[in-house]
Amino acid sequence: MSKNKEQSWEGVLAIWKPAGWTSHDVVAKARGLLKERRIGHTGTLDPAVTGVLPLCIGRSTRFVEYLQEMPKTYRATLRFGIATDTEDLSGEVIERKDASFLTEPAMIEAALAFVGDIDQIPPMVSAVKIDGKRLYELAREGVTVERPSRRVSIYSIDVIQAVAGVEQPELTFSVTCSKGTYIRTLCVDIGRKLGVPAVMSELVRTESAGILEEHCVTLEQIPAMLASGELRKKVLSPDALLTEIPSSTAVMPESTYAVQGKAISADRLQPPPDREGILKLYRADGVFLGMFSVDENRAIVRPVKVFIAAGDHQSESPSD
Repeated sequence: MSKNKEQSWEGVLAIWKPAGWTSHDVVAKARGLLKERRIGHTGTLDPAVTGVLPLCIGRSTRFVEYLQEMPKTYRATLRFGIATDTEDLSGEVIERKDASFLTEPAMIEAALAFVGDIDQIPPMVSAVKIDGKRLYELAREGVTVERPSRRVSIYSIDVIQAVAGVEQPELTFSVTCSKGTYIRTLCVDIGRKLGVPAVMSELVRTESAGILEEHCVTLEQIPAMLASGELRKKVLSPDALLTEIPSSTAVMPESTYAVQGKAISADRLQPPPDREGILKLYRADGVFLGMFSVDENRAIVRPVKVFIAAGDHQSESPSD
């Protein structure tokens, strides 16, 4: 039993996804390398896109829904003067226009105008479902359908480089946005604002759930890091990544009730929750118990996703 426990994996392992791999390919490869079936990613990246792909392993798969809701940051390059049917360079060219008249200030001003809450129409190559069928499946059949717009949030745009005075000017920028934002569509919309066709020519996800490139490992590094034992040092705690969610501590006997799936009184927590919604709950010795829900009256706290099994729960050590 102790051997199985020693070999088990729990937490978040960040992979630097290579080009040409689907997110599912990365998950499948990680399952084989780690000998762990319970692995899920926190946000799909297109095959051509590289960057941060957090993998939740073991019981941490319960936290995928929370981690994928967190903001993401991308480095994108937008090319003006050309449009494709996929909104990136992988598709067929459907329009060309000389955009050499665009100035650097005009390109930057147009991009920055999209900071805030905006409406986007999902591209036909996306995984959004319409009448039970994913858009990319329809696109493969040559079918184009009407798509309702979606409200997304662009938290910031920082211009990295602008190349003007050529037939196809380019703008490279860093964008932090909400879940569900299509950067390729953002690029097209920036071009539309300037009256020219545009595509996304390159995209890298530089941050997801607070995880940066320096926290990542490549698939090629995993075998050697497994052999040396270094890989476990790269595994992150999911609760530590959920920085926007408040936390409280439960002492005995409430900590025991919590992992048994019982509701507990909010005023027995330290500190008592000051708002309704999701809460991270810890034991007095710092052990993470799971995600709990505070009712609208801030009186009762109920378990939503318990991270440790009731049988694994032990009384915390006495305070010094």
